[in-house]
Parts: sequence; C-alpha cells; structure tokens
Amino acid sequence: MESLINEEKTKELLKEILIEMMQSKREIFYEIVLEALEEIGLANAIIEGRSNQFVSEEEILEILNGEPE
Repeated sequence: MESLINEEKTKELLKEILIEMMQSKREIFYEIVLEALEEIGLANAIIEGRSNQFVSEEEILEILNGEPE
C-alpha cells in the first residue's frame, strides 16, 4: 500500500513540476515541441521516401552538376 501511495504522490508532483515549468519557461517548451515536430516530419519523409523507387547516385550527381539527362 505504501508503494502505491508513493507512486501516486510522485506522479502528482511530476505533473505539478511540469505544469509550473511550462508556465514559467514557455519559450523553452515551445522550442522543444517545435524540434520534436520537425523530427517527426523528417522521419515521415524518410519513411515515405523508402517506399518510392531509389535513384542512383549517378542520377543525383548529374542533376546537381546540371548535366542533361
């Protein structure tokens, strides 16, 4: 029983701490959330790219060098 009470108190304290930090340090949390969303977008783009056909290194270099196809 004591373990359950301590666990619940710990969870409540963590919630209170996070809420207080979010309220007092909004800019920091905004940056963290923004960074996480960018990472998710990048991961989704990678996953989407993997389902498409691969392009050879040669084709990429031709495009980068401006060589005609």
